[in-house]
Amino acid sequence: MTTKGKTSITLNVQERNGAYRPASPDEIIHAAQTAISRRFRRGKALTSPADSIDFMKLKLSHLEHEIFAVLWLDNRHRVIAFEELFRGTIDGASIYTREVVKSALTHNAAACIIAHNHPSGVCDPSQADRTITKKIIDTLSLIDIRVLDHIVIGENAYSFAEHGLI
Repeated sequence: MTTKGKTSITLNVQERNGAYRPASPDEIIHAAQTAISRRFRRGKALTSPADSIDFMKLKLSHLEHEIFAVLWLDNRHRVIAFEELFRGTIDGASIYTREVVKSALTHNAAACIIAHNHPSGVCDPSQADRTITKKIIDTLSLIDIRVLDHIVIGENAYSFAEHGLI
């Protein structure tokens, strides 16, 4: 069902007595996260920016605080791990490149996709977003790790790669 550009989904949950009830929003989000986790399990190759955006939307769009996360990939762009590295407030998070490097080396990654959410819903990258992206790209390049994209999640998503910024 679509109302004013928004899609409404109703799922039913079977209770122990055999009756059905509408699923809560939290149950729907949990079911979606479970499905996306199966879809992007360890070893699954990411073949398009759309796949990465879908994954990051499900992980980050519902949060009320900013999270900076990294999807670590091997040399064939297969998923090694998804890691939430930094947690912030409603309008920002402090990012430390030293910690990004430590995590990259821990996972023995060859590439990554970085992402963060904007709880305000506006996905346009700020100047600070552009600056930290360049700093992370420069830092990880010193240890031969490629940053494939930086995705900003709001009501929609903004891909630095799709906009020619990476």
